[in-house]
Amino acid sequence: MQYGIVLLSVVALRNSPDSQSSLVTMALYGASFKIIDQRKFWFKIRLDFDATEGWVEKNQLYEISEERYLHIQNTPPSYCQELTGFISKEDGTLMPVLLGAHTRQAALLNHSFEGNTSVEASKSGVIHTALLYLNAPYLQGGMSPFGIDASGLCQMAYKLNGYNLYRTAQEQSKQGEPLSFIEESEAGDLAFFDNAEGLIDHVGIILPDNHIIHCHGQVRIDRLDHTGIFNPQNNQYSHSLRVIKKVI
Repeated sequence: MQYGIVLLSVVALRNSPDSQSSLVTMALYGASFKIIDQRKFWFKIRLDFDATEGWVEKNQLYEISEERYLHIQNTPPSYCQELTGFISKEDGTLMPVLLGAHTRQAALLNHSFEGNTSVEASKSGVIHTALLYLNAPYLQGGMSPFGIDASGLCQMAYKLNGYNLYRTAQEQSKQGEPLSFIEESEAGDLAFFDNAEGLIDHVGIILPDNHIIHCHGQVRIDRLDHTGIFNPQNNQYSHSLRVIKKVI
């Protein structure tokens, strides 16, 4: 088995070893992974955090030994907690890294991180982190303040506060404890929404005073009630509520 970490600020995991292939997800600087297949210029990797698989160009990754890989697994994670931070490279140049970058791995690359890594590890911390993504544009498979999707927003907000969520809304809906009524929910809980076929395809984080932060066109705040998400801009519901889950 081969192992590695992400070398750049953000890399795309694609559905096939082709730069034109659809985006599965993104991996941020320092994310660790297993290499499960390869082509001439590509590795197929499985991310350690959520087991998402995809193809990445080899020159965007850094291979590490099994010993170093196991050391990462046994070391508490540390993440960039700012929209952008900076990595100082061995040659003295700076590289910007994004909110959620795995800063603990910098030493393996002879880098040093300059920025905030403190964690609140609470529901209020989840909300604070989610609000950092406000107005970020929607990007299917995106995981950064410059492009993110609904489940990615929830995963990152929880991840940066020490809690693990799966990658997709459907997978996330299987986690946590279901609540019978919206009145039972607290700010920081997750609300899930389904499509006309009854499949869960959207998720957001509940805010105080019957509001929700979610990604629809962009990361935005809308009203939430028993029916679903109400968009005041077009005066109609955009998503139909399916279930509320308490994960924390």
